[in-house]
Amino acid sequence: MSPRRWVILPAAGAGRRMASEVPKQYLRLGDRTVLEHSLSHFTSRADIAGIFVALAPHDPYWPELSFAGKSELWRVAGGAERAHTVRNALRELARVAAPEDWVLVHDAARPCLHRDDLDRLIGDLELDPVGGILATPARDTCKRVGADGRIAETVDRQALWLAQTPQMFRLRLLIDAIDAALARGCVVTDESSAMELAGHQPRIIEGRADNLKITRPEDLPLAEFMLAHQPT
Repeated sequence: MSPRRWVILPAAGAGRRMASEVPKQYLRLGDRTVLEHSLSHFTSRADIAGIFVALAPHDPYWPELSFAGKSELWRVAGGAERAHTVRNALRELARVAAPEDWVLVHDAARPCLHRDDLDRLIGDLELDPVGGILATPARDTCKRVGADGRIAETVDRQALWLAQTPQMFRLRLLIDAIDAALARGCVVTDESSAMELAGHQPRIIEGRADNLKITRPEDLPLAEFMLAHQPT
């Protein structure tokens, strides 16, 4: 049987920079929340076997969403940091998925993912032995800053890419990589970092720059504009 594809959406963070008591994934973008927009990129696809949404243990907002209770969605408890949250979801996923199945981890706060980017990620990595991530090349001049807040050096941007999601890896490889990173005390901020620490070299798939991650209040109107101008 061909490997299936599964999705994990880490959505346990509080969004402290958003100046809101409501977690950022539940803020409104038009008629839906950020999380509903992010989920919609996967729920409509026949090539996705299931979706695991990792939420804060006592999240009161999820039951109010239109997606709550859908048979293809599983709710799992998040952890202290992203790496713990993803590991919790992987542990649950391993109960129903095969070791060679693909896992796509996507930020719940990235509602503007384009279908073309997702199609290209899945298609280009289908036979890859490691997997990879969506990313965009750095376009601005990059500065390394010291603890004193002053520029220490200008970094050559030619080899620099900005990591996005989804990030797509084999289930068993990803579990082993995150377990190994956490055992070493490395709380990695994305799945590719764990794979790199394990000695793998994930592939870069160039994505669109408007695959925005909601992190600050000014990102909301920008994301709403981008969604309004996406092709249907």
